[in-house]
Amino acid sequence: RRFHAQPTACADCGPHLFFHPGGEKGDDALAAAQHGLAAGRIVAIKGIGGFHLSCDASNDAAVNELRRRKGRGGKPFAVMACDLDAVRRYAHVNEDEARVLCGRERPIVLLDRLANVALSESVAPGQAQLGFFLPYSPVHHLLVGERPLVMTSGNRSEEPIVRENAEALDRLSALADAFLLHNRDIHVVCDDSVVRIASGRELPIRRSRGYAPMPVRLPFAGPSVLAVGGELKATFCVTKGTRAYLSQHIGDMENLETLQAFERALAQMRRLFRIDPEAVVCDLHPGYLSTRWAQEFAASSGLPLIQIQHHHAHAASLMAEHGEPPDAQIIAVTFDGTGLGTDGAIWGGEILATGYGSFERLGHLSYVPLPGGDAAIKRPYRTALAHLYAAGIEWKDDLPCVQACPEPERKILNRQLTQRLNSPSTSSAGRLFDAAASLLGIRHEVTYEAQGAMEMEALARRSIDAAEPYGFQIDEQEPFTCNPAPLWKNLIEGIRQRIATPILAARFHQTIAHLIAECCLKARARTGLNTVGLTGGVFQNVLLLDLAQTALNKEGFRVLTHRIVPPNDGGLALGQAAAGRAYASKMQRPSS
Repeated sequence: RRFHAQPTACADCGPHLFFHPGGEKGDDALAAAQHGLAAGRIVAIKGIGGFHLSCDASNDAAVNELRRRKGRGGKPFAVMACDLDAVRRYAHVNEDEARVLCGRERPIVLLDRLANVALSESVAPGQAQLGFFLPYSPVHHLLVGERPLVMTSGNRSEEPIVRENAEALDRLSALADAFLLHNRDIHVVCDDSVVRIASGRELPIRRSRGYAPMPVRLPFAGPSVLAVGGELKATFCVTKGTRAYLSQHIGDMENLETLQAFERALAQMRRLFRIDPEAVVCDLHPGYLSTRWAQEFAASSGLPLIQIQHHHAHAASLMAEHGEPPDAQIIAVTFDGTGLGTDGAIWGGEILATGYGSFERLGHLSYVPLPGGDAAIKRPYRTALAHLYAAGIEWKDDLPCVQACPEPERKILNRQLTQRLNSPSTSSAGRLFDAAASLLGIRHEVTYEAQGAMEMEALARRSIDAAEPYGFQIDEQEPFTCNPAPLWKNLIEGIRQRIATPILAARFHQTIAHLIAECCLKARARTGLNTVGLTGGVFQNVLLLDLAQTALNKEGFRVLTHRIVPPNDGGLALGQAAAGRAYASKMQRPSS
C-alpha cells in the first residue's frame, strides 16, 4: 500500500514547488529559495511534517534576526547539513553518532562542536554541542548545499507547528521573508526528533518524527487506556493488547492552540489503530491543562479517571520500555524539575521503590522554599539564595548569585523566605542544578528550560577526570533526606579560593553522582532491591548519567537507563499508561 506518500511521483501531477513572493515554480522556486538563503534572508520551508524556518547557519546577522523574530532567547537551533562529511567539518562524529545521523529516522543528534568553525556562535550560544541532522525529504535534498542551514520549527513561540500554505502565509509572515511551498497536504504534524548518544546508545531527548508512533511492547496485557501526559513536552499514549503507541511531540500544553493540536493527533491515532480506551490516565496536578482535559473527557465518555503521581509515572515509563515483568520492583532515582507530590509539595529529587501499581518514597533531596514559585525557575539566582538560606549560609556580596540579585529584591526575597510567603517547598534536583549554576556565576537568568544546567555540564566536561566529589549530608529518617548544605559550603570555599569554574562544576557533578550511589545503597539495604532506574529530565545530562551509572555498577547494581522514550516529560505518558493499566486491572478484578 502506498497510502499518501508516493516515492515515484508523476511529472505532470506533482508534487510542485512554488516560491512566494515572486511566484517562481519548480526548479526556479528552488533556486529562488537558495538565492534568498545565501543573501541572508529567512525562508519558511514546507516539509513533510510541517514548516521549518531556515537561514544560513554561518550568517551571524541572519541567525540573530531569526532568534529575535521568533523570541527564541538563547535556546539552541538545529542545523541541517547535506551529508556526513559536511557535519564532520563542524563537529566531532564518532561511529555511533554517525550510525544514528545516517539512520532512517534522521533525528537531530547533539554532537561535540569543533573549535573555530565557520558557524555563527548564535546557533547554540554557551553550548559545547551542536544539534545536526541530515536531509530526510526530497525538498531538503534538493535545497541544502555546501552551506549548512538553521532549521527550526515553523511556529511562533509556544504555538504548534504550521502545516498549511495559507496558514503559513498568515502566521509566519512576521517571521519569514519568503516561503518555499509545495502542493502536498500535511495530514499529521510531526516535529523533528532529538537524541544524544550515551555509552554508545541512543538517549532520546524528543521522540517524534521517525520514531512515533512505533509501538513500545508492554510486558503485560490489560485494558486499553488513554494517558494524556503532563504539561511540558506533551505526548499522549494509547494502549492495545501488549502495545503502547506513544504520540509524536506535541509541545507544551499551555494554550488553546496546543490543546487543539493534541486533539487532532489523538483523533488520528485512535482512528489509525482502532482504539477505544476503557480508562483515562493523567497527572495529579490539578492545574495542568492535560489534567483538566482528561477530567472532562472521562466524564463525558463515562470512563474511569486514574491519576498517577508524576515521578511514579517516570519510573513506570523506564520499567515499561525495558520490559520489566508485571510484579517487578526497582529503586527509581527520579530527578527532574517539577512534579506534584502526594504531600502537596513540589517533588523532583526522589528515591522511590517502585512497581507498576504502587510506589514508596524511600528518600529525597531536602525541601527548600522556592520564592515566587515559577519566577524563581526563570531567575536561578533566586533559587541559589533560597538554597543558601536553607543551609544557614549568609548572603555575602562576594558570591555571584548575591551580586546578581539587586539589593531591593534581596530584601523582598528574605521576607518571603523568613515568612514563607509564596514560597512553596520543593525537593527538585532541577532546581539544585539551577542553584549551582548561579552560585558558580554560570547563569543567573534563563530563557529556556535547563539552560543553566546545560551550560554547567558543558563546562564540567573539561575537568571531570581530575575532579573529586564533595560531601553531602544524608539525614537518617523515613524517608531519608539528602541535605546539600556541605556541598554549598565547599563550593563557596572553592569560589573564594579562586578555583576555576570548570573544576567546581565538575566537582558538583561528581558529588551528585556519588550521592545517587550512596542513596541507592541505603535503598538496597532497606528493600533488598538491586535494580536501579535513572529517570527524569535531569538525566538528559549525559555527563551525570555516565558518572552515576559507573558509580552504581561499581556497587553491583543492575542499572536501567532510557533508550526508547525520553527521560523527560516526553516519556511521561508511557509510564502513565503502564501504571494506569495496572491500576485499571485492579479495579476490574472481582473482589473475593
